Amino acid sequence: MNNYFLKRFLLLFPTLLGITFVVFLISHLAPGGPLEAELSKLKALSSESGASQKQISQEEIDLIKKRLHLDKPIPIAYLYWLGQIIQFDLGESRINYKKVSDLVLEKLPISLSFGLSGFILSYLICIPLGIMKAMKNGEKFDIISSFIIFFTYSIPTFALAMLLLYFLASGNFFSLFPLGHEVSDYYESLDTWDRIVDRLHHMFLPVFCYTFHSFAVLTILMKNSLLEEISKDYVRTALSKGMNFKEAVYRHAFRNSLIPIATGFGSNLGLIMAGSLIIELVFNIDGMGLLSFTAVKQRDTDLMMGLLLIQSFLSLSGNILSDLCYVLIDPRIKFE
Repeated sequence: MNNYFLKRFLLLFPTLLGITFVVFLISHLAPGGPLEAELSKLKALSSESGASQKQISQEEIDLIKKRLHLDKPIPIAYLYWLGQIIQFDLGESRINYKKVSDLVLEKLPISLSFGLSGFILSYLICIPLGIMKAMKNGEKFDIISSFIIFFTYSIPTFALAMLLLYFLASGNFFSLFPLGHEVSDYYESLDTWDRIVDRLHHMFLPVFCYTFHSFAVLTILMKNSLLEEISKDYVRTALSKGMNFKEAVYRHAFRNSLIPIATGFGSNLGLIMAGSLIIELVFNIDGMGLLSFTAVKQRDTDLMMGLLLIQSFLSLSGNILSDLCYVLIDPRIKFE
């Protein structure tokens, strides 16, 4: 089994090379590539300074190409970028000329606080709810809760976020929560306890949306998985030996029913770190989702490639973590 995880870990690096090279190739071949983006920015700066009639000379274009390694074939330019990465240098953003690593370190804790809170809450709510639905399958509780779950699942995340802001934050009905941002403007003047309260106050609505997003899928997955385990022979055997239904479920079926849930546990790692663009846009949260959107919109190649590398690494690592969760939940599983 150790060999299996070692192979998976070693395969992670060629997979990352393949992902990053394909995106690097597309970003350089597509219209509006790094050179066009840089020239557009220079023209915009010239217009702002009042020198709108000044044309960018061929010499200046050649210097830009040399600086961005665009005077070389794309595979060679990719190797230059890869050389930076090996030196733990993600490059510099052309949006604000900050280091990509500094931008990631600045935005990542914001997305992590919202995403991780929503992730933990969704599992804490959905697993017990799924168990209750399975144990009361076909009863009134199961029918009513299923109706509510599927009704809420039909509401898009952005629509829910807008409704929450309109009814609970805009002042049209209530002003229970702030309209957005991570903290209040006067956050720095608060003491430690008030800072915690202020941050939690700002987190409530976005975290609710994060939790809501996966609520239906996780609950129904947990219910169906547990029902499948309950119908198996080993549970029937336990019941025939005099064990009551609840004890048979928790002692035998519950652990095995967690295996499908564990599938998403590791794979969600990349999503948690990446942030949610829709939620960040609606609630005006300056996190990783918004940063990724800005990088693509502005064709900021270094920032785009840096974020892609980090998120791909986390997603692939999460898949390995999911396999590890399988083994922890059910030691009978052997990977060869």
